[in-house]
Amino acid sequence: MKYEIRYRPSYSMLVVQLNPGETMTAESGSMTYMTPNIDIKTRMREKSLLGTLGLKLLGRQSFFVNDYTSTSGQGEAAFVSAPVGDIEILEVEPSQGYIVQKASYIASTSDVNLDVQWQGFTKGLFGQGLFMIKVTGEGLLFINTFGAIDKHALKPGETMIVDNFHLVAFSDACQYKVKKFGGLKETILGGEGLVTEITGPGDVYIQTKNLREFVDWLWTLLEPRVQSRAR
Repeated sequence: MKYEIRYRPSYSMLVVQLNPGETMTAESGSMTYMTPNIDIKTRMREKSLLGTLGLKLLGRQSFFVNDYTSTSGQGEAAFVSAPVGDIEILEVEPSQGYIVQKASYIASTSDVNLDVQWQGFTKGLFGQGLFMIKVTGEGLLFINTFGAIDKHALKPGETMIVDNFHLVAFSDACQYKVKKFGGLKETILGGEGLVTEITGPGDVYIQTKNLREFVDWLWTLLEPRVQSRAR
């Protein structure tokens, strides 16, 4: 499979070339265009023990993915995610997986597994509407970020604290725990809320923009119009 990332870094789009029989798995709703010789099958990700609790608990995140398979000749398909930002390629190996924010997932090759039944699943909820999935197997994983991608390579025992709305992914070899930002006063007034403390060895991927802050900024522009029309 050949791939290209166009329009980096702000408006990145993933374009893949599929040979006959090759399959690309992608987040439902991420496809922008494709050639007519590609067959699509929609499936639900492996059901978790918490699957019956509903989408509301999981930040209304979809559990569905689409498998795109070229049926004859070379096919082409393109994928994007909602945020304006960059796309990063992560190499998944049997000895190197990742914990990834579901909202950042775009696509992956067929031998990459998206697991929602791992032991740390309840930790992966992360509060604040974030939902993390564990990625294992062997192949390529494509993630999208809001803003630029900031990568940190942590040495054994090295620790960093990341705001949950900026956290995109980290190596599954890392140790982590979710905690409040400072004391109660800092949590309420500091703006960060919950943060994740990550300890190496492993890589940590951070997005430079905060989607929550962007929405809050938009609301400052929209609120006066909404209130004026409600009167």
